[in-house]
Amino acid sequence: MKQSIYPLAVLLGGACFGVLSTFVKLAYAQGFQLAEVTGSQFIIGTLLIWLLVLFTKKQKITGKRFAILAAGGIPMGLTGIFYYQSLQTLDASLAIIFLFQFVWVGTLLEYILDKKKPSKQKLGSIFLLIIGSILAAGVISGGFANISMIGIVWGILAAISFSSFAYVSGNVGRELPPIQRSAIFAVGGLIITFIIFPPLFLLEPTTVMAIAPYGLLLGLFGVTLPPLLFAIGMPHVGAGLGTILSSSELPVALLMSILILNEQVLFSQWVGVVIIIFGIIFGNMKFKYKSLAIHQQAESSNQHSA
Repeated sequence: MKQSIYPLAVLLGGACFGVLSTFVKLAYAQGFQLAEVTGSQFIIGTLLIWLLVLFTKKQKITGKRFAILAAGGIPMGLTGIFYYQSLQTLDASLAIIFLFQFVWVGTLLEYILDKKKPSKQKLGSIFLLIIGSILAAGVISGGFANISMIGIVWGILAAISFSSFAYVSGNVGRELPPIQRSAIFAVGGLIITFIIFPPLFLLEPTTVMAIAPYGLLLGLFGVTLPPLLFAIGMPHVGAGLGTILSSSELPVALLMSILILNEQVLFSQWVGVVIIIFGIIFGNMKFKYKSLAIHQQAESSNQHSA
């Protein structure tokens, strides 16, 4: 039972990212700018996760170690910036598809950096996920004619940075409690966001009050919960399988875009979502097999001892 918590944590972390595009689109509709959206998200999200740190177990670390861990949060900050930039020119239901390419980028990173060759099962899962994402993007029915190329570029950059953060989550600071580690990552994300977009909006109280509700939602689902859930699960499932599990964000993003933004999603796109969900299940089946094998081995031992 305990082992199943780790893939579930990564699955929920991905689902949290799935709701972000809808909230960002709503903020843009109210006239807020990218700098205000990303800035408010990281300010509130970082404060929330550090509040959790106050009431949980902590480990003392040096200033140098803190700086190294904070640098690990830079890809998280860049993911938000790149992804939200793509949402300025792409529908939420389409932008998520390009961000979704982190599925194969994550496995590629694991192969390049760790020399870990993906299993046939993982490759099969990625194949299903890519086929599903092509259908879910509506490329077959509508083509690329009406799609912003600059939006695609920002989406792909978001995929690369997201995969980098997933890799860092599984390999950096594993000796620290998950909440403390996630809070330090959030600091890195906050710093890189402020470097790229100085928080000048903080000088305008009216803007601060107006953007606060969006900042709270984006901070909770984009800064506080995902790194915490990834910090719990990624070290145990690995970056390759972890990126597959976190692809749960795609169906969540599509559902949110339909229910709240009233974006149109075709039947072929839903077929793609079903294929993606099957791909996620297929990629995670080995956990069930392992659990079954352990259970059978335990039963066999009990029979012999009896």
